[in-house]
Amino acid sequence: MRTTVKVIHLEMRSPSDFRRSERVPRDTVLVRAGVPSPELGRFLYTAVGGDWFWRERLTWSWQKWSSWLSRPEVETWVAYHEGTPAGYFELEAQPEATTQITYFGLLPSFIGKGLGGYLLTQAVDRAWQMTPGVKRVWVHTCTLDHPGALPNYLGRGFRIFKEEEHQVLLTDQPPGPWPGANRPR
Repeated sequence: MRTTVKVIHLEMRSPSDFRRSERVPRDTVLVRAGVPSPELGRFLYTAVGGDWFWRERLTWSWQKWSSWLSRPEVETWVAYHEGTPAGYFELEAQPEATTQITYFGLLPSFIGKGLGGYLLTQAVDRAWQMTPGVKRVWVHTCTLDHPGALPNYLGRGFRIFKEEEHQVLLTDQPPGPWPGANRPR
């Protein structure tokens, strides 16, 4: 099926624009994945993005995952709730004193439990600290993403700086975390 997808690019130009979520969910810890692990990276990507048509990295080989995650400019952080992976964010330090939140999201079982604002607060905090002298943190989302994504970004102080539309060819259902694992929507 061919559909129009709107991509929304958001940025924060100063830490003073940042509006933190003060809620810290009980029994939730955030841990940096300090050892590059293609298996963990792919698990998080498909577990979070499987219901939202995240497709860009589905064809990545083990080596491509390893190369990406081994770069010193990339960090992966995982939120665990009661010992279970609940969500993650990936950051990339970029030229011109910029940090991108390349991926961010929650596993389906944890959506709607008050973890999104906390996790995004942690992502933005780390993005501002990742590289000395960061002047800009940015992220993008689209109309295929969870409906709460854009309000969460705006709620933390991001501002829209660009919107664009693309025609994309999609299957009837998102890919799910693995072939045949589509959950009812």
